[in-house]
Amino acid sequence: MKTVGMAADHAGYALKEELKSLLEEEGYKVRDFGTFSDESMDYPDVAHPLAKAVAGGDVDFGVAMCGSGNGISMTLNKHKGVRAALCWEPELAKLAREHNDANILSLPARFISTAMAKEILKAYLSASFEGGRHQRRVEKIDCD
Repeated sequence: MKTVGMAADHAGYALKEELKSLLEEEGYKVRDFGTFSDESMDYPDVAHPLAKAVAGGDVDFGVAMCGSGNGISMTLNKHKGVRAALCWEPELAKLAREHNDANILSLPARFISTAMAKEILKAYLSASFEGGRHQRRVEKIDCD
């Protein structure tokens, strides 16, 4: 059973809860890093623990969201070994996995519907890293 880490700010809270249910129905174990309400909060407070869990192998991959998806993605990508991809349609999520070995799916909660978010997540889950020519590119992402 794979473990998925999840994180969202107040703008992404409701969507996180919907996607958490979908993941659990699909047989994934979910580790929820918060937030746990729609009360205003700062996305780095949940992004940093999720990124550490992904980079450290405590979870297999992550799903994160904030209003635009930008702030949480920027924060996640500060961590070595994390490749968070901001996706707003299924093909982007598929390519993020196949070509970039994205280990966190980031979503713009205020700009996509719940139905679209579910389709994006399903595309992400069904794809896998192709390796090959993409491997050397992925190896060049992290900085010292």
